[in-house]
Amino acid sequence: MEETNTTNLSLNYVTSGYKDSQVVDKSWCILDHRLLIISGVCISICLCGLVGNMVVMWFLGFHMKKNPFTVYVLNLAVADFSLLLFVLVICTLYIISEVYCIFPFQYYFSKNILIVVFLFWYLASMYLLTAMSVERCLSVLFPIWYRCRRPKHLSGITCGMLWALAGLLVSLALISCFLGITCEQLLQDISIVNGLIFCLFPFLSNLSLFIKLQCGSQRRHPGRLYVALLLNVIFLFIFGIPFSVVMFLGPFYVELCYLHISYLLASLNSSINPVIYFLVGSCRQRRLRGSVKAALRRVFEEKARSEEGSHVPGDTAVETSL
Repeated sequence: MEETNTTNLSLNYVTSGYKDSQVVDKSWCILDHRLLIISGVCISICLCGLVGNMVVMWFLGFHMKKNPFTVYVLNLAVADFSLLLFVLVICTLYIISEVYCIFPFQYYFSKNILIVVFLFWYLASMYLLTAMSVERCLSVLFPIWYRCRRPKHLSGITCGMLWALAGLLVSLALISCFLGITCEQLLQDISIVNGLIFCLFPFLSNLSLFIKLQCGSQRRHPGRLYVALLLNVIFLFIFGIPFSVVMFLGPFYVELCYLHISYLLASLNSSINPVIYFLVGSCRQRRLRGSVKAALRRVFEEKARSEEGSHVPGDTAVETSL
């Protein structure tokens, strides 16, 4: 009889220990409704942005004659599309893991591997927008050099170099994070470089264009491409910079909610560019007119037409549409 009691006690102890281990294993499964709401909103934004960037890629790839600025816009749309697709997958996996308690994805969400992979498309998008702003500024401030001396394939070469630069920085970050060598410090240095160079240059170039347009000897009406580019830069400062701030503060140490919000804002920044192109191209006398294809054509063909018109003999005036 005593032996039976001893056996029962041992079985009860093992069973209770097994249950306790299950409780410990599932202790991470606590729903954070804030993060779930942010992830759901992020998924909605990503779906809309994917459709918009797909339309831009389809139009520029198959229905638009290439010019220097459409090359930049096409590469920018590819970078934004890839970023949104990545965030869509990550947020979907996060919601599934949280709702069904499959695995503790919230711990992996803030790990360096996901942040660094996201960083590749984030940097590529920022660098391409910077290059487009600088070249737009050069085309206005130095029109003779731009028309006569500019290399023919400069846009394609610049885009390739910027993609390579983003890949190099991300590769260094991945190697550092895997080896455990100054991973956080490297990400902070990258955020500082982005803030000083690739955010300052678009600001200065657009400021120079504004001064040239409004304070020059001939005041000119800004064209649609200039307006679209200016809006892209403004929204980059509003929605794109917070992720760089999170990187500077340390993405592995900040609260997970702030990291989610930075992903959300970066996704919004990548989704809003096609909307800007459509609104700028279709806005006529404060009314929206025309189809999406016609609106995109007005924005991206405007520069080509103005350049062709500038080669007319006897035309000494600088292009009227910027």
